[in-house]
Amino acid sequence: MPATTHFAPHGKLGGSRLGSTPVISVAAVAAIPALVRHTFGDKVLRRANQAAMLDIEAIEDRDCFIPHATMTTFADAIAKRAGEEELGLMLAPHLTIASYGCWGDYILGTPTLGAAVERAVATMGFHGKGDTFAFRETNGVARLSYVSAAKGLEGYRHVACGIVGVILSLCRFFLPSDWRPRSVELDIPTPQRAWVFESEFGCPVLFDAPEVVVCLEADHLLARSSRRSAPPLVTIADLARARIDWRRTTDLRDVVTQQIWTQVLSGTVSIESAARSLNTSVRTLQRELNSEGTDFRTLANTMRTRRALELLTQTDASVTRISAVLGYSAPAHFARAFRKATGFSPQEFRRR
Repeated sequence: MPATTHFAPHGKLGGSRLGSTPVISVAAVAAIPALVRHTFGDKVLRRANQAAMLDIEAIEDRDCFIPHATMTTFADAIAKRAGEEELGLMLAPHLTIASYGCWGDYILGTPTLGAAVERAVATMGFHGKGDTFAFRETNGVARLSYVSAAKGLEGYRHVACGIVGVILSLCRFFLPSDWRPRSVELDIPTPQRAWVFESEFGCPVLFDAPEVVVCLEADHLLARSSRRSAPPLVTIADLARARIDWRRTTDLRDVVTQQIWTQVLSGTVSIESAARSLNTSVRTLQRELNSEGTDFRTLANTMRTRRALELLTQTDASVTRISAVLGYSAPAHFARAFRKATGFSPQEFRRR
């Protein structure tokens, strides 16, 4: 394996500041809603969804993306509502790359840990925009490092611990379950109870680091998985069909369209939610979209129509139910919007 491998998103960003908004696959928070409900109750989860202005649970198994700010807001709200200062440390053991959808399947479908790391490094664009993953071997030690675009946002300390948990899950997929890293480095301030982190991760932990790092013996990169079943066959082409490669996105329209799509899947479309997730005002978002020759309503109607076509042709759900799922206040409003977009009523389209 080479001494150093590194990936960072590339390509020229569009003229809009908002076009460079970092996003990450919603799979990064998969399983967290259920864990929060079980541990802290429905009320805490409901309040966290309200703070994020998005129903995370409704979309956690979808191949869609959310801004980093939505993820950190969600985590921070859970921590505050539950009174759990070290929420990320509590969640870390339950986070696994195996829950990362097709990207996780692609990474784990390799013979060795080193090959899995190389796949993760090379395809980070399919997991998000703004994050970097790298590894370096020095004097028999491999350093797996991760830099998150969420760093500096309120709630990032929980995300940093979650990142360690996911990297450890990747290592333990190929290494014995009782394996422990040589050390962990976290890019968060030293907490009052640092020993709790060392107890959880089973190794020395350094704080105030420039990035999140998990250190292990370099020869562990040659470890092979002991699982008996054959790994799923997932290719780069499969990833490209399922997910956006964020290395290729350049403008605000891409970011907002993806945000609207997550809202459509969760059942509530709101420009206020989109603006908040992009850390801007509704007025600024409208102005930026207008400068790109579009507007929020047009994009929202397009994505709603796309979802409506899928539901009308691939399910037997009633028009009334589809209308409610898409967030329309009444079936008549849905029918009017659908006819304007397609020239047919929902019933006529389904019959045809």
